[in-house]
Amino acid sequence: MNTLPAPMIRCALVAASAWCAVGAWVQTTYEKDRAACLRSDSQHERSSCLREAAAVRAQGKGRMPMAGDTAESRMHNAVKRCADLAPDNKAICERMVHGEGTASGSVAGGGILHELVTSVPAVPPTQPMPPAPPGPSPQPMPPLQPTPGAPMAR
Repeated sequence: MNTLPAPMIRCALVAASAWCAVGAWVQTTYEKDRAACLRSDSQHERSSCLREAAAVRAQGKGRMPMAGDTAESRMHNAVKRCADLAPDNKAICERMVHGEGTASGSVAGGGILHELVTSVPAVPPTQPMPPAPPGPSPQPMPPLQPTPGAPMAR
């Protein structure tokens, strides 16, 4: 009688539990999205929202979680997306990744807006130009004379 080696059995058990976890996560997400859709006042928005939630659930059912997909790896990836920004914007991006700011909106409403309000010091007023030094006043420019040999415009 052939039996499977213990490491292979353990691997199968881990894979099966991962599939169950994905299924539970997909169902929970669907239920949250569906509840958000049902809160919509417009029947048209509600039906398209429910259709979208069902499509997301159907797409997620056959998906295995990616290896190393943990909260820490997602946080690391989010911080990496801030790396290419200008230094001032990079700091604000990293603060938002770590949870600062506010979030408003909803999936049913078309999206969630994340906002972080920061204080910026005022720019000091510019100094007025100093008065011109006293001296001779500039002479007016003489009137322009036609170039010799140029045709005359009439």
